Amino acid sequence: MSNTAACPACIGLPEGPLEKAASNGTTQVVLSLPGIHCVACINAVERALRAMEGVANARVNLSMKRVTVGTNQPVSPEAMIDTLELAGFEARLLDTSLLGAETDAYGRGLMTRLAVSGFANMNIMLLSVAVWSGAVGATMHMFHWITACIAIPALLYSAQPFFDSGWRSLKAGRLNMDVPISLAILLASGISLYETLYSGRHSYFDAAVTLTFFLLIGRYLDHRSRKAAASAAAQLSALEAPRVMRLRDGVRQMVDFGDLGVGDLVQVLPGGRIPVDGTITDGESQIDRSLLTGESRPIPAKAGASVTAGEVNMTGPLTIRAATVGSDTTLRKMVTMVDQAEAVRNKYTAAADRAAAIYAPVVHLLALVAFVGWMLYSGDLRLSLNIAVAVLIITCPCAMGLAVPAVSTTAAGRLFRAGLLVKDGTALERLAEVDTVVFDKTGTLTMPAAARDALDAETQSVARALTQNATHPVSQAIAASLHEITPAPITAQQEHPGKGLSAIYKGRDVRLGSGAWLGAGRGTYIQIGDCKPQKITLRSELREGAADLVRGWQQIGLAVHLVSGDDADETGTIAAQLGISEWTAEAAPEDKIAYINALTQAGAHVLMVGDGLNDTGALAAAHASVSPATAADASRAASDIVLLNDSLAPLIELPAVARAAKARIMENFTISTMYNVVAVPIALAGFATPLIASIAMSASSITVLLNALRLKGRV
Repeated sequence: MSNTAACPACIGLPEGPLEKAASNGTTQVVLSLPGIHCVACINAVERALRAMEGVANARVNLSMKRVTVGTNQPVSPEAMIDTLELAGFEARLLDTSLLGAETDAYGRGLMTRLAVSGFANMNIMLLSVAVWSGAVGATMHMFHWITACIAIPALLYSAQPFFDSGWRSLKAGRLNMDVPISLAILLASGISLYETLYSGRHSYFDAAVTLTFFLLIGRYLDHRSRKAAASAAAQLSALEAPRVMRLRDGVRQMVDFGDLGVGDLVQVLPGGRIPVDGTITDGESQIDRSLLTGESRPIPAKAGASVTAGEVNMTGPLTIRAATVGSDTTLRKMVTMVDQAEAVRNKYTAAADRAAAIYAPVVHLLALVAFVGWMLYSGDLRLSLNIAVAVLIITCPCAMGLAVPAVSTTAAGRLFRAGLLVKDGTALERLAEVDTVVFDKTGTLTMPAAARDALDAETQSVARALTQNATHPVSQAIAASLHEITPAPITAQQEHPGKGLSAIYKGRDVRLGSGAWLGAGRGTYIQIGDCKPQKITLRSELREGAADLVRGWQQIGLAVHLVSGDDADETGTIAAQLGISEWTAEAAPEDKIAYINALTQAGAHVLMVGDGLNDTGALAAAHASVSPATAADASRAASDIVLLNDSLAPLIELPAVARAAKARIMENFTISTMYNVVAVPIALAGFATPLIASIAMSASSITVLLNALRLKGRV
């Protein structure tokens, strides 16, 4: 049984046996679950797997659409897949070695350090109020010691990311933002400890902890925006079948993909992904080639036909003789193309990084000048160090560190409320530079649909019942077109590989499938009883909001192109409907990458919008990219923005928001620069203690945050 169109858990599944006591098991298997939707799905999948003999535990990750199964004794992945399919869930085996670690230890560490520094900062500020209010003598010194006991452990733990980064930078012979940050924290803490030990009047632990707290906010926001991006190549590689069915001397055997050789016979069952490039020796089926070509309609295949790795066998079992295996397959070559494209895009330097290259040396030079100048003028080491620390704190790039993540987070929040998920930290900066858009067609600008006008109400109801749980793309298109129709009461439904669907309706046989099977012409037909078969016309239908999106982007000056794997007639028709003059049809994945690269070499900054696995390379090669949430996993991983809605309308404001975000970033850099122009001379002249410098630094950071919040309004 294949995955149902409706979520089986949502409509209710029978309760399984009592769940076993969970343990991690001695071995683990990871399965992809593309059809799960909700918490009920999680419970149903875990219950079905835990009922299997030998399964110790099963944990579903809904966001990743995967389940990790722990076993205490040998249980084949194929048996798990069969169990889930009987429960109504499509499942595929993933090669976890190609996916990498999914834990975010660094992010959790940043959040913990942020909490520690925030808690310490609140308590130190309470103690500092007593000192500022006029505490003197033993009382003041006691408060200084208590403050030191809170601040030093908190700083040693919370500021560790800055210390580690700064030290790595120095060992590499360069300067980054974290070098002056670390120096400011260490010097402020060191001087404060010295003042505390020798009963000095002032300590500046509050300045050091406040500085650390604000900087950790910016660091965590930046990390969150970068964490969402995952390697598209890894996601694509994981689709390779790690185990395949090999036929040798009439014996079927499951073997690792790496054990296949050229000339081996491989059996692929309906719904399975073809693991090798080769030729069909036995069987007849329909092949989904959307991975490689974007073609929305399955093609027939029988003995003698060539197939390529990554295509999906739709209807009948096939035996294939391998012509290429391993790194020579089409799918692995696509992985290589995506890797290369990602490497090019990852060379983009963010605005904050460009600023850091200039800013860090200047900060150190100013602090050194302050220290040397005051030592020559006064000969007082304590005074000279205090002024140098004040200069370091007042010029500390806290506001600059918040300039980008504060804007990016505010803009990402606004776009998320509109139905757009920003995945990459530099996405908005790159989107603001876009001047050319390249659209994929099928699944992006259009959706497959079936014309129902020629069918009477009863026929529509029967067609809806036959197709509502089918996985074939044609059946799904028909079901989607009839989603408002109440399904007819049918029984004994069957799927006939390579032919279609049949059932019993009011005592009569009903069939939906190819014209050859129903004794009609070419195309898809439905027949009720002995009535004449009725043709169901399939067409591409514009996605909601497509026309408004193309027109809106053209009006703001973006050049719009259409590049599709479909034939010229279909592609040209859609291009004419949308008013797109630049279009290309029958484009393979490498053709799309070449198209993007040609535009880039001509000086264009290209935004790619696509959904298929065949678009993954182009999405990674483009200056920026967008995919719908319904796109393939690898395509979503390669894209910067994910469209969460069915309608394309939310994309209309994306360029405007991106350009406004970049303008706010530049404004924040200007605010930081003007703040330094005013504050640095005051610090150099000795009129700013480290505490006053910390307050001034905090004020500049708050100003930057308030400026970022302006993005919530009109752009």
